[in-house]
This record gives sequence, structure tokens and C-alpha cells, in this order.
Amino acid sequence: MGTGEGAGASSYRAPVADIVEALEAAGLWELLALPEFAHLDRPTVEQVVGEFGRFASEVIAPTDAAGDSTGSRRDDRGGVVTPPGFKEAYRRYVDGGWGGLQFPERYGGGGFPWAVAMALQEMFASANMALSINAALTHGAAELLLQWGDDRQRETYLPRLVSGHWPATMELTEPDAGSDLGALRTTATEGPDGRWRISGTKIFATWAEHDLADNIVHFVLARAAGAPAGTKGLSVFLVPKRLLGPSGEPGVANSLRCARVEEKLGIHASPTCVMEYDNASGELVGPLHGGLPAMFTMMNLARVSIGAEGPAVGERAYQQAYAYARARLQGRRPSTPPGERAPIIEHPDVARMLLQVRTLTLASRMVVYAASAERDMARYGAGEAERRSGEARFGLLVPIAKAWATDQGFLASSLALQVHGGSGYLEEAGVAQRLRDSRIGPIYEGTNGIQAIDLAVRKVSRDGGRVMRLLGDDIMATVKVLPLPELGPTAQALEEAHEALTEATAWVADRYTSSPDDVLAGATAYLQLAGATLGGWLMAKRALVARGEGLKGGAGAGEEGSRAKVAAGESNFFAVETLSDAPALLRRVTAGAGRLAPLRDWRPGPA
Repeated sequence: MGTGEGAGASSYRAPVADIVEALEAAGLWELLALPEFAHLDRPTVEQVVGEFGRFASEVIAPTDAAGDSTGSRRDDRGGVVTPPGFKEAYRRYVDGGWGGLQFPERYGGGGFPWAVAMALQEMFASANMALSINAALTHGAAELLLQWGDDRQRETYLPRLVSGHWPATMELTEPDAGSDLGALRTTATEGPDGRWRISGTKIFATWAEHDLADNIVHFVLARAAGAPAGTKGLSVFLVPKRLLGPSGEPGVANSLRCARVEEKLGIHASPTCVMEYDNASGELVGPLHGGLPAMFTMMNLARVSIGAEGPAVGERAYQQAYAYARARLQGRRPSTPPGERAPIIEHPDVARMLLQVRTLTLASRMVVYAASAERDMARYGAGEAERRSGEARFGLLVPIAKAWATDQGFLASSLALQVHGGSGYLEEAGVAQRLRDSRIGPIYEGTNGIQAIDLAVRKVSRDGGRVMRLLGDDIMATVKVLPLPELGPTAQALEEAHEALTEATAWVADRYTSSPDDVLAGATAYLQLAGATLGGWLMAKRALVARGEGLKGGAGAGEEGSRAKVAAGESNFFAVETLSDAPALLRRVTAGAGRLAPLRDWRPGPA
């Protein structure tokens, strides 16, 4: 058996039962009780998740290795050629109607909760992370048009975006303007025909050029003439790759081009383009000089989708590491027969690493689903109070879902490689790709440091920590119903984490006005504390689901107790291995900026 074969390098099996269970723990039943989703029930959701799981495993996953080894490349004419199998897999994805699951039926969607669509997005990313980014960006663009576009724009573009026939991009970054969007220089000039002319250069433009479709819809952030300085002067413009003909079909090429495709550490099949616009024809979306809120509609949804890449890559890495650990014979255990060797999965430290990969993946999956469920509540909640609560919680959870989940995905990938030992460091095993691909998650769509600042400053300090405290009340309500002794370690660690998060939240809310640097120095630790606590809470809720308790229609109801026993054990393991770090994280949150002085005072020695 070759190393790659033993590691399960090219295979992926969608964890359908885990995903449905995670949806329930994240609030699926509450969503299905809303009038908007009255046409859905659990069997329908299970069927959709199962069908797409098979599609992802059988159609998308086989393209992953070729995508990594071949990559997407720019041809001599400025087009981008995708790896073998990509066009066929994407065509089948579009023909299957998978891209529009969460959008209104009026535009060709399926009318499902966003949380269910996020489960599909995760499976897509597990099967082929590079290709899945194309779909995630298109989903965000469709939501932007749904909320900010005019009637003509929605009728013209939404059916194509929802179906995936016309993929979309989000283009913000420029050579001299990364996270500082106020420094953008791309210009927009209005012509006598009411169209706008866009000129400038955009970098890190993901899937901005490719051969998967006959048109691409670019959403470009630019500054119109006379606009105020800074971010208040930015506007969003829809710029198609090909201008539309009289009946809406793609026509002549627009004045834009891909100047370069970047070479990257991972996600080689996802073309990261440098795009040049030379008086390209576009149209304004949303208010003039008010484009940042519109763009953040797309960006926030994209951030949650990027968060889903954490459990996606963690799941694929776990499956590879588990298969390898069962097949790899090394050393002996006391129970090993004489003259034989034991599979390394029987060694306690390997088992510890595998369980850590498994539980980090489970917890981060549910954090992402919980954020998605709050987005559904914000839009479809039964009353104004429920919708406002959903909106506030969604805003709070976006940076946690994006940053904490992608951090855990990278850690899970690193541990999975470690399980493989030296063979994991070889590309042949396939797990190295997980590590390389997962590293981008903490960087793009706003670095995880920026997400931590957003959480601590914009989401917690500005409201005095009110929404986080309300979330904490829900956490403690779960602690009080946890059965003992089966979930005793979970109950103890979760209560301690809740106390640490409550104290950290009060400190952040009180400290920011008087000493913002102290809060900023501890912002990443605060996000890690919030993510771990939220993950531990959801692991506990999942254990209740598996027991058939606490939540309607739990997956374990009426079944043998094996799944409930495993879920309780996984929750307790997470409590001991991850959640127990909460007190130390609290100390890091409140340590202040003084601890950064050594870097300010350090001077290089003589050459």
C-alpha cells in the first residue's frame, strides 16, 4: 500500500450525520418553525444534505489533487485556464441547482435557510477548497444585489448569479491599499449615458478571470469624482466581463483584463488575479458615496463562508489522518501479540491528536452554523424583537466564526500532518495540501487580527458587552441541564469558561475608553476565549441532541446509546483539551499593552 493510498489522499466522504446533528445543535428546529420555511422539514433537509454530500464526494473531490498539482494559469491571451475536471464539475454543480439553495424562489432559488446552505458550502470546501471559493463569492454577490440593487439589476443579474451561470467577484484591495480601504485610488467617472467608467488596478482578486463561464460579474469598490476622502467616499460598481446585448446575453468584451495570476502557498487552483480596469463600463449599485455598507453585506457573508473552510479542511484532514493511523503499523502495545506491531491509532498520543482534530472540527463547524442561523433569524424572525436579536447576534458572531474557525482549521491540519509523521511532510501523502490550503483562512477576508479588533471594539465595547452577556445567559441555561456524571467535565469547564468570558467582556467594555491599546493588545485572546466558549457550549448542545434531550427531534432519539456516548466523550475531551484554556486566555486579555514594551525598546546589535 503506497503512502498516498494509505492516507486516503484523494478520497472524501461527506459526514452527513455529523452535519445534520450540528445543524440541530445550532438551531435548525427554531429555523424550520419560522413561517418562511414552513415548506421544509427534517427529512427534506437530510435528503438535500445527503444528496449534495454524495455529489461533493463523487464529483467534486476527485478534482482536488489535480487542482493542487496543476493550478490555474494565465494563457497568452490574458484568459485563465483552470485545471482538468474543473469545468465539468462546475457545470454539473450549476445544472444541479446547488448554487441557489438559500435564495428566493423568484430568482431561481430553493428558499432554504442560509444555515443549511452553509452546510453545503462546507462540504464543497472539503471536497475542493479552491473551487468552492468561486461559489462562496457568488453567493455573497447575489445577497448584495438582493439587498442593494435596483429592480432592473435584480431581474437582469440575480437569476444568473443564483444559478451560478455567471460567477461573481469582490474586488477591494489595491497595491497601496490593503486593509486600509480609505486609501483606494480606483476611480469611477459618470458618462453622459448614465454608465460609469472604472479605471484602476485591483490585486488579490479571487476568481476574477477563468474559463468556467461565459461571463463574470465583478463588484468593484471605487471612488467617484467629488467623493469625500476616506471610506465615506467609496461606491460599489457592477462591472461585467462582457457587456450585455439587447436581450441580456453576454456580448463584447469590457475594458478590463487579468494582468497576472499570483503564485501562492496553497489553493493553487483558485486564480488570484491582478485586474486592470481601463475605462471599463459599469453601473452603480446602492448609494453613491455610500458603498461600504453595501460591500459589507457581501463581505460579512463571505467571512462566514471563509469560516466554513476551517471545519471543511479539518474534516478532510481528519479523514486522511484517521485512515493513515489505522493502516500504519509501528511499535507495540501491551496487548499486541508477540512478533506483531500495533496500528499507531492505538498509541495514546496519536489518539489524542486525532481526537483533537476531530473535536476542533466539530466545534468550529457548529460555530459557523450558529452564526448562519442568526443571520436567518435576522431576516425571517417571527417579530421585530426576534429579528433585531438575530441581527445583533449575527454581527457578534461573524468575526468569531471567521477567525476562530479558520484558526482551528489550520491547527487541525497541522495535527493531522503530525499524525502522519515524516510521510506527512511528503506531498505524496496528500495531507500537506491541507496545511498549505488552510493557511489562507486566517488571512483573507480581513485578517484574524482585524476580526479580533472588530469583535472587541465594534461589537463588544460599543454596546457595553450587552449582546455577549445575553449569549452567556444561554450558555449557563445549557450548563444547568447537562446530565451528570456523563457530561460532568463539560459542565465544569463550560461554567469556568463562561465566568472567564463574562469577566473579560466587562473588562473590555470598561477599559476601551480609557486605554484602547490595552484592549487591542488582548483582542486576539478575547476572540479565542469567546470562540472556545461558544464551541464548548455547542459541543454540549450536540451531546444533548445525540441523547435525544433538550432539543426537539434529537438525532439520537430512539436509537442505541452508542452515538450519545461518543458525543458525550467528544464534548468532555474538548472541555479538557481546549475549553480548559479559558482562565489563561482571560489573563492574556487583561494583561494590558505594557507587555509589548520589549519590542518597542529592542534595538539591533552591531553588525
